[in-house]
Amino acid sequence: MSRAWLPSPELLRELFYTALKIGAVGLLGSFVGLGWQAAVLALAVCLLTHLRYLVRLRIWFASPKQAELPIAGGTWGEVFDGLLNLQKRNRKRKRRLAAILSEFQASTEALPDGAVVLGSSGEIVWFNPAAQALLGLRVQQDVGLRIANLVRKPAFTEYFSRDDYSGEVECESPVNIGTMLSFRIIPYGNGQRLMIVRDVSDMRRLETARRDFVANASHELRTPLTVLRGYLDVMEPDCHTGGSLFEWRTPIAEMRAQATRMEALIGDLLKLARLESDLINTRQDVLDVPRMLARVEQEARSLSQGKHRIEFDIQPALRLYGREAETQSIFTNLVSNAVHYTPEKGIISVRWSGDDQGAQFQVADSGIGIEEKDLPRITERFYRVDIGRSRASGGTGLGLSIVKHAIEHLEGRMTIESEVGVGSTFTCHFPVHRVHDGASRQELRNSIG
Repeated sequence: MSRAWLPSPELLRELFYTALKIGAVGLLGSFVGLGWQAAVLALAVCLLTHLRYLVRLRIWFASPKQAELPIAGGTWGEVFDGLLNLQKRNRKRKRRLAAILSEFQASTEALPDGAVVLGSSGEIVWFNPAAQALLGLRVQQDVGLRIANLVRKPAFTEYFSRDDYSGEVECESPVNIGTMLSFRIIPYGNGQRLMIVRDVSDMRRLETARRDFVANASHELRTPLTVLRGYLDVMEPDCHTGGSLFEWRTPIAEMRAQATRMEALIGDLLKLARLESDLINTRQDVLDVPRMLARVEQEARSLSQGKHRIEFDIQPALRLYGREAETQSIFTNLVSNAVHYTPEKGIISVRWSGDDQGAQFQVADSGIGIEEKDLPRITERFYRVDIGRSRASGGTGLGLSIVKHAIEHLEGRMTIESEVGVGSTFTCHFPVHRVHDGASRQELRNSIG
């Protein structure tokens, strides 16, 4: 027999005392000839006592704050004492939870960013004053409503409806025209989510001003640089043997080299400004990637001048949907970097392939490698791992930054694996809806939407 069906020691003790009381009363009644009547009467009194305690317990359960439990002995006393102790522990736990909730609300109310607690269906449970100001929420009217019905922006709707909340999304404020908000959703608990809202308008205005300044300054620098290059072109014939400027040939050659480097820098700055701008031409085409990579291979071999072993493994029918100039800059920068930073007799392997996850463009080299501490910052503009070597190779420090922005425009991502003295592997991952493997152009446009 299972131990769960066995009576507890307390119940056995209570039954024993009850039987003892009934037996004693019945024994006393037998002296006057009323033994069984006295026993029945004692049993009735015991049942009424239990019924009274049950009624008091039912009243206490219905209203524990107003009703009080009676003072009793035996098993009922143990039950009542246990319930009172449990009630005290629950009160302490509630006070502790209330204090934690109060601290949470006080801390979130002090935040400059908006915080919105969402239920399992996306309904608003709670929000702080900053969220109220940024989103125009109202306590009485909006609590319980789905946030997607209040923030009706396509970018936010798409971000909110997906299961993956990695990253952030930016869109215009639903109440303040010209205010840009950044939304980030953090899942927690049983289907609940915390949404953080931040005003990024000043940051975006600063980025726009910086971008415009770089673009305008680069355009203005082109004019004096063109004049300088013109005079250098005129002076170059006189730098040869027997020329009037023969003694100045070394500084003039250095001036030409620096002018060339300045032109490359200005070109990269303008390209980066266009990539970061919202005014980029939105037209996209099916790109013949194998043909583009054939041109990149020729340029790489010309740049290497036979000093490296260069291998290209290209999937011939695999194409990509995007902008040719941006995509070409990805291929050219990664391959030229591999040539510049790989010692002589090193190996450079370029691979273009696709699978059910999308397409991958990979450049692996046996070059100098990159230290682990530099990998997170390698795509920042003007960040150089080895300043002397970068400048000696003619680099501008903008190549990988251009690659990063161009890949983002193609909805892809780049991963970097590197070991100092062994080499580096740069892999560009493009999503499956960007891959074109023979479908019609209209079908591809429809798949991208």
